[in-house]
Formats: sequence, structure tokens, C-alpha cells
Amino acid sequence: IFLYGKSHKGSTRPVNPVAEAIINRYRIPGQAAPSAEDVQWRTYLRSVNEAALCLQEEIIANPVDGNIGLIFGIGHCPQRGGPFQFLDTYGCQNFVDKMRHYEETIGFRFEPAQIVMDYAKSGNKFMK
Repeated sequence: IFLYGKSHKGSTRPVNPVAEAIINRYRIPGQAAPSAEDVQWRTYLRSVNEAALCLQEEIIANPVDGNIGLIFGIGHCPQRGGPFQFLDTYGCQNFVDKMRHYEETIGFRFEPAQIVMDYAKSGNKFMK
């Protein structure tokens, strides 16, 4: 959102007025900037939800493929075991509750995948 050029090298860069206008157009009055932890949750939950949607829509054959794909494909933390291991560890119901919270406050992008809601209801685990 900053202007870059030789004249600004080494100094404070001015804000691009076009970018600032776009930000101001979508800014919600009175809404505080999200905390770093909140940004981390929002980003991570969306990636886990996308992995669940891939399983739901049969883009991947099983949860192991999803775990391996995210670990080797985008660098998901291997110590955590992948998105489906996270769902089993964190709990599908906790995941759904957190997604619903963001869905209410931010919007439809945080609608939890149906497969995760089904697993939350049944108590099943993705990794057997």
C-alpha cells in the first residue's frame, strides 16, 4: 500500500492514495484491527476448512493425502501432522464453534465445511 520509487529510497514511504481510498471504502467504523493471534486463527482455520472441503468434494481421496499435501505442498508444520490431525486434536466441534464465531462477525467465508460439522456431530475422527 506504499508508493515505491527511487525518490523514496531510504526514507519513509508515503501511503498510496488509491490504496488508502480502497481501504477506507471497506473499513467498518468502530472496528478495531484484529490481534496477531486473531489473524493467525483466521488464516489457519480457512486453510484447514479448505482441506476439509477438498475431502468432502473428493478432490483428495482421504485425510492422509490432505495432510501430506499440505505438509509437502505449502509447508504446513509437519510436527502438527496436517490439517486433519489438527481437527482430531483440536476437536471438530471446537473448530465448528470457532468458525461459526468468525462467520457471525466476518462473514460467509468462515462457513465450516459440512464434513467437519458431520464429524463434530458424530464424534468421529479423521485419522483412524
